Amino acid sequence: MNREHLNAQSDVTVLGLGQMGSALAGAFLAAGRRTTVWNRTPAKADALAAAGAVRAGTVAEAVTASELVVVCLLDHSAVSALLDPVAESLAGRTLVNLTSGSPEQAREMASWAAGHRVRYLDGGIMTTPDGVGDRASMILYSGSPEAFAAHRETLAVLGDPVDLGADAGLASLYDAGLLGLMWSVFGGWLHATALVGADGVAAGTFTPVAERWLTTVSGFMRRYAGQIDAGHYPGDDATIDVQLVAIEHLLHAGRERGIDGRLPELHRDLMAKAVAEGNGGDSYARLVDAFRGR
Repeated sequence: MNREHLNAQSDVTVLGLGQMGSALAGAFLAAGRRTTVWNRTPAKADALAAAGAVRAGTVAEAVTASELVVVCLLDHSAVSALLDPVAESLAGRTLVNLTSGSPEQAREMASWAAGHRVRYLDGGIMTTPDGVGDRASMILYSGSPEAFAAHRETLAVLGDPVDLGADAGLASLYDAGLLGLMWSVFGGWLHATALVGADGVAAGTFTPVAERWLTTVSGFMRRYAGQIDAGHYPGDDATIDVQLVAIEHLLHAGRERGIDGRLPELHRDLMAKAVAEGNGGDSYARLVDAFRGR
C-alpha cells in the first residue's frame, strides 16, 4: 500500500456534531487524522474547526472529502434523510453508522448501502462521550469485513474496535442486549445499596465489596453460557430450588426495612415457575427459557 493511499484511508468525515458526534470528531483530530465535519447547525462545528477540523459547507462536500464517512445522528430516519440525496457521492466509500437503532434498521441500511455500492459498517458505542478515545472503551462493529479490515486502525482511535462479523445487525443487537444487562446490574446494585443503607452502610463502603462479588458472578456467566448453548443445565453449583429459598431471605430483609421488593420478586416468581415445572434441580441458567417465552 503506497503512502498516498494510506493517507487517504486516514482521512475521515464526521456527519452530526451532537455530544457524541463532537466527541468522535475530537478523537480523530487528537489522533492526527485529517477530519472533515458537517452539522445542520453550522455553529456546532466552531470549536472543532478551531482545533483544526475542516468545516464542510454541504453534506455532499463532506462526503467527498474522505474515503471513510462516519455518521452519528438522532435516529435512522435522520440518517436516511441526510444520505439519500448524496448516495451517488458515497459510492466506493465506506460508511460507518454509529447512530443508535434496531438490528432491523441496521440491516435495512446495509441493504441500501449495497445497492449504492457503499461499503457499510454499523456500530454501537459502548461508552458515554467522555469515554470516546479511551482504548478501554468498546466500540462494536458489524458489516463489511473488508471495510473493517481497511479502516480498523482509524476506528481504533475511538476505542477498542470489536468486530462482530458480517451481519450488519449484530452491533445494534449486542448494543441493546448490553444496555439491558447494564440496567439490570444498576437496578440490582441500587436495590442492594438501599437495603444495606437502611442499616447505615454508606454506598461507598458497600460498593467495593459489590464489585468484587461481580467478578465472581462473571465466572458463573461464563459457565452458564456453555450450558445455554448446550441446552443442558446441570445443577452442580447452586440449584434453582435452593436459590428460591435463599431469595426469601432477601425479600424478608427488604420488607423489614421498607425497601421496594419488585425487582427480587420478579426473580422469585421466575424461580418458582421453574420449580413448579419440575426444573428445581437445574442451574439458574435454566431461567433463560422464561425469557424466551417457553
